[in-house]
Amino acid sequence: MATMSGQRYLLRLGRWRCGGGVAPQSRALAVLVPGASQVDNKSDFLGKKPHRQHPGILQLQHVRLPQALANAAQLLLLESSVSHVEKQVQALTNYLWSRHLPVEPEDLQRRAVLLEKKFLESPDPTQTEEKLHGAVLSALRRTTYHWQELRYNEKLSLVYMAARLDGGFAAVSRAFHEIRARIPEFQPRTLMDFGSGTGSVTWAAHNTWGQSLREYMCVDSSAAMLDLAERLLKGGSESGEPYVPGVFFRQFLPVSPKVQFDVVVSAFSLSELPSKADRTEVVQTLWRKTSHFLILIENGTKAGHRLLMDARDLVLKGKEKSPLDTRPGFVFAPCPHELPCPQLTASKPLACSFSQAYHPIPFNWVNKKPKEEKFSLVILARGSPEESHRWPRITQPVLKRPRHVHCHLCCPDGQMQHAVITAHRHGRDLYRCARVSSWGDLLPVITPSELPPSPAQDPPEG
Repeated sequence: MATMSGQRYLLRLGRWRCGGGVAPQSRALAVLVPGASQVDNKSDFLGKKPHRQHPGILQLQHVRLPQALANAAQLLLLESSVSHVEKQVQALTNYLWSRHLPVEPEDLQRRAVLLEKKFLESPDPTQTEEKLHGAVLSALRRTTYHWQELRYNEKLSLVYMAARLDGGFAAVSRAFHEIRARIPEFQPRTLMDFGSGTGSVTWAAHNTWGQSLREYMCVDSSAAMLDLAERLLKGGSESGEPYVPGVFFRQFLPVSPKVQFDVVVSAFSLSELPSKADRTEVVQTLWRKTSHFLILIENGTKAGHRLLMDARDLVLKGKEKSPLDTRPGFVFAPCPHELPCPQLTASKPLACSFSQAYHPIPFNWVNKKPKEEKFSLVILARGSPEESHRWPRITQPVLKRPRHVHCHLCCPDGQMQHAVITAHRHGRDLYRCARVSSWGDLLPVITPSELPPSPAQDPPEG
């Protein structure tokens, strides 16, 4: 459990450090509303830091796997009997990225009723009830996505390792970096990883909080995956000392709420569950096991984003069964609010996704140039959202133009805003902060509640 008390932690949660002290809300820059006052340069918002290090900067430089992990992955693949690895890696990558969620039974029933009505509108004198049902089933087979559970045996686990170990590590590292950057005093002692796979979450957590973490609980239904993760920890061998101490493996998710973990993670695992009911049960269990942060990560697609928003709403609006931890939940990242996602309610819904650059494992078929991992995430925290200092999130690449900057923002009022920031209108400090900010950063402005919310605008595609 975390070393500081819950009350002290909540008082600090969401605050920002500038230099040696915490920047209060009164030190905010200008608001992104036409006619707003200029920035108050007397507030000493930046302290002695340059604009490129303003408190909203959360970008993480190119991520690289620990050398011990990269070496172990290359050794295991070299010793394996997997043939045509490159083709299998590409096929699995394409499949995982294009995969849809399984169709729910009620949706299938609704489609069947509509098809039956359509066939009945064109009466056929030779059509019997048996033929009608056969035609409906045939049409359903042609138009319904056939979801299949992936069963990770030893060979498929190795292919998954080669395809996803480095990219998954990069996405999780970015999520951990956000927590550490915003709350540097947070020092977790325990972590649970649901759907742990090759163990990339454990490595990323050790890389971030290795000095404080004492227990890593890895949960995966595949015994082959657990065995592979353990061998990676031991440098590719079946014996020897693990690189990360305190790691435990199990095949089943512990449902008892009596033991909580400081950080609970599910990375690219909810989409592997066969139904909405299963996802609901797992998310509720994971939240009960969470004492501070629940981190959910999926592919940066519309399907992945929508799945995370469903999980977000389930935690925020759901009522826990006999909760031992009565503290409410709120969104720590990326949303600066608990309102409906404006990306999903826009006239052209878009996935809220982010990108993290990383150096790939140097397998013999891999281009050594840095790659980008595109992912969606939501970080939920125990506590009260009023105690969190919230700034707009930059949701697309920043467009820098002469004397102005285009920023697409998700704002605390639950609206999307396309902000064109200039030094003349918004002040030199805010303009320079916007100019050095990147996709995924927070822009350090606070919109006063007395001003009307800005109108929602659909961001341009691309």
